[in-house]
Amino acid sequence: MDMINIRYVFKLEKQRSEIIDLQLDPMTLELVNGPGGDLPFWTQLDFHQCPHCPFDPLMNPVCPVAACLVDVVKRFENVLSYDEIDLEVTTSARHVIQHTTAQRGISSLLGILFPASGCPHTAFFKPMVRFHLPLATEEDTIFRASGMFLLAQYFLKKKEAGNGLNLQGLTKIYNNINLLNINVAERLRNAACNESSINAIILLDVFAHTMSFVIEEQLEEIRYLFAPYFSGEIETS
Repeated sequence: MDMINIRYVFKLEKQRSEIIDLQLDPMTLELVNGPGGDLPFWTQLDFHQCPHCPFDPLMNPVCPVAACLVDVVKRFENVLSYDEIDLEVTTSARHVIQHTTAQRGISSLLGILFPASGCPHTAFFKPMVRFHLPLATEEDTIFRASGMFLLAQYFLKKKEAGNGLNLQGLTKIYNNINLLNINVAERLRNAACNESSINAIILLDVFAHTMSFVIEEQLEEIRYLFAPYFSGEIETS
């Protein structure tokens, strides 16, 4: 299988551009071209470590999520959250160009970096990385995340390991992501990192925090889209 390549181009003011090329292993969906060399102190696992982190600092001295943020923090050091940019994202499936803000563009980028970092809490979102949708709206995310989770339940049920088609597990995943985002933002804040990177994480966390409360409610609002499936013409047994 070929390597998965995703390119983010941030067109900033004064003709400045930041080009970020990501390479993902097609099987593990983890970064191949991850950070190298000496990493800053704030990437150490025990520096504001998440309370639900499963890693031991003696065995894993570096936080994988923090490590994947090093290049982002460096590139956007002098960029403000609400600076207007032109974002261009290229994958094998689509080419997206949109005028937006720095924090929305960075937040979209983090939607790849976090799941691909190697953190067990973010790994559940790898299927969404494989079918990455740049600058996804809240409605996009609810639809895609719920569909991803229920498809996982389908595969689990085939192995007779599933717990039925409910979304309680997805709520737990998002609660864990919410806690992770809070602590990663605190990590950057205490390291005096730039405001745009911190706010991009906060923007991601708005999705995570909202999802844990409105998943069921929001899905009922789009139930009508699936009316053809309720006709009884499709055999489900």
